[in-house]
Amino acid sequence: MAQYNYLVVGAGLTGAVFAHEAREAGKTCLVIDRRNHIAGNVYTEEVEGIQVHKYGAHIFHTSMRNVWDYVNRFAEFNNYVNSPIAYYKGETYNMPFNMNTFSKMWGVVTPAEAKAKIAEQIAAENIGEPQNLEEQALSLVGRDIFEKLVKGYTEKQWGRDCKELPASIIKRLPCRFTYDNNYFNDRYQGIPIGGYTKMVERMLEGVEVRTGVEYRDLMAEQPDIAERTIYCGPIDAFYDFKLGNLEYRSLRFESETLDEENHQGVAVVNYNEREVPWTRIIEHKHFEFGTQPKTVITREYPADWKPGDEPYYPINDEKNTKLYMEYRDLAAQEGSVVFAGRLGGYKYYDMDKAIAAAFDLVEAELGVIL
Repeated sequence: MAQYNYLVVGAGLTGAVFAHEAREAGKTCLVIDRRNHIAGNVYTEEVEGIQVHKYGAHIFHTSMRNVWDYVNRFAEFNNYVNSPIAYYKGETYNMPFNMNTFSKMWGVVTPAEAKAKIAEQIAAENIGEPQNLEEQALSLVGRDIFEKLVKGYTEKQWGRDCKELPASIIKRLPCRFTYDNNYFNDRYQGIPIGGYTKMVERMLEGVEVRTGVEYRDLMAEQPDIAERTIYCGPIDAFYDFKLGNLEYRSLRFESETLDEENHQGVAVVNYNEREVPWTRIIEHKHFEFGTQPKTVITREYPADWKPGDEPYYPINDEKNTKLYMEYRDLAAQEGSVVFAGRLGGYKYYDMDKAIAAAFDLVEAELGVIL
């Protein structure tokens, strides 16, 4: 006899939303995670009174009112607005590309002047049909913005020269002709006060959770532990990689505590030179307007991925998409296992999109509309 109605593999946002709603619907549920903590990649831990984002910066933003209302049931959000800075060879620029950026770069004052400068630089490149990412970017924003704010950062992210990357990676490079440094256009934005871990803990209240548990080990010991499984792990790992490994880009983080009150004056600074090995530095206290006497910074390095590394960004190219579809065909034959989340669906999700997808899962499995 099964002990639980549901086994949820993965204690990130997808698993936490589903487990909470399953419990609300009167179902018994066990959540496991191979890491020694809950909250997946949004996990935060307190260091020197500062909530440190252990797996990179996570700023919650959405235009979906139902998602915003839902997360506010479990946390109070502050009014943090993401306004990152780009650093290039001793110069700093506002992101996203806006009138503050253009004014600093060219001394222009009006939107008309900025548009004329960009158009002049695009025309100078004389690119017809872009053949690679570099040509695509040059045809969208011109040489200055490309060299200072696109080229180095993109090459570090992908580990390849922009001329070697397909043009399709950059569909557009939005320029805003207003003096507005707000990175996101979404209606709702903020950081949960006290960190994401506390928010996920509240989602999982009353649910049995076991961390440091491998799905494969649990199945070897108790194969019939649950009637149904919500599997948020890597879909290829579920099948022991028998068709091959799906590929990812990975990340590496180096954090340090500094005996200073304010290191960089903003939460996120992008480093756009190819020669600087990290892509950005996060100063975590600024997410919650901290006034602690010390500060914690994290350097974020893009990394090639190999099996066994932490998978962050699915590489949804033609080869990997074809392989994923083969795994998805296998998954469709699993009567009692549902594949969900970023790794189960081999798809990158912003946090709000992950929660919205979990709502669809809840409706399909439990008949509950959120």
